[in-house]
Amino acid sequence: KIGDNVDFDKVARMAAGASGAELANMVNEAALRAVRAGRSFATEEDLEESIEVVIAGYQKKNAVLTDKEKLIVSYHEIGHALVAALQSHSAPVTKITIVPRTSGALGYTMQVEDEGNHYLMSREEMENQIATLTGGRAAEEIEFHSVTTGASNDIEKATKLARAMITRYGMSDEFGMVAMETVTNQYLGGDTSLACSPETQTLIDHRVVELVRKQHDKARKLIADNKAKLDELAEYLYFRETITGEEFMQILNAPAKRRGIPMAKEPIDAGEDSIDGAKESVDAGEDSVDGAKESVDAAEDSIDREKESVDTKESVDMDGTTSSTPDEEEV
Repeated sequence: KIGDNVDFDKVARMAAGASGAELANMVNEAALRAVRAGRSFATEEDLEESIEVVIAGYQKKNAVLTDKEKLIVSYHEIGHALVAALQSHSAPVTKITIVPRTSGALGYTMQVEDEGNHYLMSREEMENQIATLTGGRAAEEIEFHSVTTGASNDIEKATKLARAMITRYGMSDEFGMVAMETVTNQYLGGDTSLACSPETQTLIDHRVVELVRKQHDKARKLIADNKAKLDELAEYLYFRETITGEEFMQILNAPAKRRGIPMAKEPIDAGEDSIDGAKESVDAGEDSVDGAKESVDAAEDSIDREKESVDTKESVDMDGTTSSTPDEEEV
């Protein structure tokens, strides 16, 4: 049975592009989740999770990421979502998670069209999709000034999409409406082969690199201009691990807040500050010891002077006279 609160339109949009066998697996997985929970009906949450299981695999709850890796994945996924949200002609973000899956993904960002099925894509939409795919790597570069292997699948998808724009969809000003690539066995993997000269193939490679680089630069600029929101959202995802599209948009549209919890780089800086502070304290302690030593020496000198004064006085008392002039002694 299916629960009464299921939004079939939303579920259908999430499962867009799935084959009949995949749809059957999604329904079966939802039924299994309902049985495990002791229910006689499947809820919308069961169906949504079953779609993610079929697409990305089961959650690997035994996979433990280091704090640094978890932070990098958080920035990576927020980079995707942030670039998608800041562009027009882009599907809205519905879910962001950094929970590893059995497919090998350490996290993913889900986008679902909110206007029904989408059969056609414009040139702007495809370029924005490439920019969204490069957003994860761009966020890593801006925050950590380094790159990781986590963007391998994004790079593959972005390159494939850019090449299709030039060779199959006629979206290049230089080649126009000329098919440079043919697709065979479309329903068995879609093997492709170029139908042009080696010189043209080299030129196509250059245009693909230029297209991907241009969208990557756009993603970097969008993230750099919204760095405060990147930090705030990455911190929120780091602790929550999974957030909805509504939570993401609420934080994105709210005024930027100061980060209250130290992130990965801040403990290092704080440790260096502590070391410097401790060194200054040691130096101040040494100065204090030197000052105290000088005070002791001054006190000893004062005692010696007082002692000499006392000895002089005692000497006068024992003689009974003070030093006098010869005239007085004669008198």
